[in-house]
Amino acid sequence: MKPLHWCLTGIVASAVHAAPPDLAPQPWQGQAANLASQLIGHYHYTPVALDDIQSERIFARYLKALDPDRLYFLQADIDGWQAARHQLDDAILGKDLRIPFALYNRYARRADERFAHARKLLAAGFDFSADETYPLRRDNADWARATSELDELWRKRVKNDWLQLRLAGQDDDTIRRTLERRYTGFQRRLEKARSEDAFQLFMGAYTASVDPHTAYLGARAADDLDISMRLSLVGIGAVLEEKDDYATIRELTPGGPAAASGRLHVGDRIVGVGEGEQGQIEDVLSWRLDDIATRVRGKADTVVRLDILPGGTQGGQPQSVALVRKKISLDDQAASKAIVDTAEGGRPRRIGVITLPAFYQDFEARNRGEAGFRSATRDVARLLAELRAEQVDGLLIDLRDNGGGSLDEAVELTGLFIETGPVVQQRDARGRTQVSGDNNPAIAWSGPLAVLIDRNSASASEIFAAAIQDYRRGVVVGETSYGKGSVQTLVNLDRMASGSPNGTNGLGELKFTIQQFYRINGSTTQLRGVKPDVVLPVLPAHAQPGEASFDNALPFQRIRAANYDTLALLDDSATVLQQRHAARVAASPELQ
Repeated sequence: MKPLHWCLTGIVASAVHAAPPDLAPQPWQGQAANLASQLIGHYHYTPVALDDIQSERIFARYLKALDPDRLYFLQADIDGWQAARHQLDDAILGKDLRIPFALYNRYARRADERFAHARKLLAAGFDFSADETYPLRRDNADWARATSELDELWRKRVKNDWLQLRLAGQDDDTIRRTLERRYTGFQRRLEKARSEDAFQLFMGAYTASVDPHTAYLGARAADDLDISMRLSLVGIGAVLEEKDDYATIRELTPGGPAAASGRLHVGDRIVGVGEGEQGQIEDVLSWRLDDIATRVRGKADTVVRLDILPGGTQGGQPQSVALVRKKISLDDQAASKAIVDTAEGGRPRRIGVITLPAFYQDFEARNRGEAGFRSATRDVARLLAELRAEQVDGLLIDLRDNGGGSLDEAVELTGLFIETGPVVQQRDARGRTQVSGDNNPAIAWSGPLAVLIDRNSASASEIFAAAIQDYRRGVVVGETSYGKGSVQTLVNLDRMASGSPNGTNGLGELKFTIQQFYRINGSTTQLRGVKPDVVLPVLPAHAQPGEASFDNALPFQRIRAANYDTLALLDDSATVLQQRHAARVAASPELQ
């Protein structure tokens, strides 16, 4: 009977839809919100009072997070929450989050109603001969005053979704199935919502009302941040995705336990998870993907057992696979190198390119005193040694799409290219300035250097690029960077609550702004970013917003320059490069 069980489970999951749960705040969430408010009120770079004015800001951002295009709520909902506009500060200070949860529950019901209505519209199809328009952005539109008004709005929205798929070449039957899956999938996500989801949304609205880079991280988000900084996790080496209600293997990490076993493949579906050699296998078919991923991960050298439905099969008896969890290195997110062979004046040139996606560092391993802890600087130093051995003539550091990371790593990475000297200045809320710099005279690369940045290069990327530019150590190429000039710290709320350094992540963590950083020339990257020496054209369609797009970003400021000496490595090279680039742009229609 077991094969029939699995087959029927899939059928029932596709056919039955339950209403979203009525979520209630947990006591620990009120405590976490209150602790966050204490940190923000006392230690933020620009302390923000939690009062009725701030409550209005939180309320506006919370509504925008729940219903950004005003597709779910009615004007009557908004009118009924007038008092709540000035009560969210009291909710946080009083550790009573019933009001923000009531708003979330109303959103979930309204959204579920809308997608149920959207599914009903699919049966009849649409007449595209009518002259109609649908506004793609409604963030400033009026709230609908009646359900009939929302119905008409959603008719046009579904019609637009249908049209987009038709323009992509799908026939009507395929479109109907695609949209049915899309709308049903949204309803199922609402069904699986937990109090942590509502709390995260509310805390996101609260912290975003303070500044763009202050944020609350729930336990799972905090763990994910740790993974991204140390570039490793303990698990089986499989990337999962939700596909047709199954946790499906999207990718296997080469050399990981899953790939090495030879028994798991891309497209296989996980339907059961058990701990240890004898632990009971739990049916996870209705579980959220993040819960399944958490169960699959665990401590190194422990056993996890999985029930697997092979990809391409329709139900059937699941296969049981036992794997030993191992440390998985996320090398695809680490620094990497390549060599580009080119020519200049008829002479061959070899250019080394190091791509750095983030300024990562394994903080825990470093704090434990491990000699071989992983970091961006160490990886880049190793790659530079390899490029020197391969006798490259020049070096390009590619920081495009690098949103930053560890400030210490930005300082240490700069130290690979200068002897000694200041790299960045930091000023706290009291106006005290400290200078962070390189004290190691050793240089890993003394040859020609260029740094490539784009609009998504931010924070630590801007510290590095600015220092290279201020020292005239290399040429900065690309487009003006993001414009983030602030420093954040991360506080474990459990440790704050208990006073113990060994707190877990049960209450989560708060990332909040404590300093503003400045270039060694006294300017800041805040709002204005780093302007390249050689500016590459950017198509308007590809232009990205930066820090200046936030209404509560810190202002641009200047302070006194640090004591440093520029290097004579560039001479007139930057000017020559600018002239050559301008001529190349003028002669290329594609770059106009």
